[in-house]
Amino acid sequence: MLPACRTAGEPFAIPQFALTRSDLDTFIDELRGFHTAFRGCFVRQEPRDQFFNYMVGQCSALERKSIEPMALQGEGGKVRAMQRLVSDALWDEEAMLDTSHRLVQDAMGEPDGVLSVDETGLAKKGQDSVGVARQYCGSLGQVDNCQVGVCAAYASRQG
Repeated sequence: MLPACRTAGEPFAIPQFALTRSDLDTFIDELRGFHTAFRGCFVRQEPRDQFFNYMVGQCSALERKSIEPMALQGEGGKVRAMQRLVSDALWDEEAMLDTSHRLVQDAMGEPDGVLSVDETGLAKKGQDSVGVARQYCGSLGQVDNCQVGVCAAYASRQG
């Protein structure tokens, strides 16, 4: 089964977006449903609420998606509370992984689905980015100042 924006034999086309207020309301409802799936992973209400605010921040149009701008964009935003979510809050990591695996399986699971893991190196100059060091950079094909990240993606016929 192919996504609605694709048909068999045709190249992938990026869908055009013409969002309405109704679309945004629907998105927030879906985000709340997604958030609810992780409800049992948190012991306390405050980190659970901040997890939702963090997700909203990541999906926002903010230019900088660091803790302070994301926390302050919401009504009554609390910077320290969101910082605690990321640094100190207790959550059940195994339950988080199980929940995310189940959600992917329910939405896109196929017997022939594939997990793709890839390391990506980005050349960096200067000292302002986290993890910059002299290390092998695949995009350069040599050891140089770079930042390396690992990406994991699941792919099936459904997406």
